[in-house]
Amino acid sequence: MSEALIQLENTGVYYRSGRARGPAGIASPWALRGLNLQIRRGEKLGIVGRNGCGKSTLLRLLAGIISPDEGSVRYARPGLHVQLLALGVGFEGHLSGAENAILSGLFMGKSRRHMESRLREIQDFSELGDAFHLPVNTFSSGMNARLGFSIALQTDPEVFLIDEILGVGDHAFLIKSQAAIREKFKSDTTVVLISHDARVIGDICSRAVWMNRGTILAEGDPADVCRSYESKR
Repeated sequence: MSEALIQLENTGVYYRSGRARGPAGIASPWALRGLNLQIRRGEKLGIVGRNGCGKSTLLRLLAGIISPDEGSVRYARPGLHVQLLALGVGFEGHLSGAENAILSGLFMGKSRRHMESRLREIQDFSELGDAFHLPVNTFSSGMNARLGFSIALQTDPEVFLIDEILGVGDHAFLIKSQAAIREKFKSDTTVVLISHDARVIGDICSRAVWMNRGTILAEGDPADVCRSYESKR
């Protein structure tokens, strides 16, 4: 069995409501509860479940954006490069698309030289043209989506987390972005993909997890997991 890059042990996350949280605070519903899960090197893990089941919260947890309220999230080593492909997260509105691309790469542990060498590829893939050098607070949501996707492709993460919300933008860009994601699935990169569409998970993933109400109901072969999920929908 391959190395576990990320390991969740009895992990739980409360919904945030702006009030006190935790067992001693005001009671809140759990977004995730009692999760035990390993993300293994090189695997293509699909997480399937209905909207609101905790999939996106799990990706944010794996990416280190939020911390667990109980249990633990352990990484194989400090500095493990985990990239969440959730478009437009963390952009600085007064900075240009190019400047945000460099800044995003620095946050991911890439050098300025590396990101500067990738700016042309990011600009070309995003199809932003000269707008790439304008402040992102002038961008539409679709332009932000193009930029975020294009940056993520150029940071070469060890673990690539993909949210199904990437189905945005015009049809031509959607087709191009799906092709780029499929290339990631053919590489040695570890990929975690969330979706409510069992067909997608069954087609391209090597292992699947079915989530419901913040817990794992089934885990294993994608065909078996997706069949169980579909039968209970």
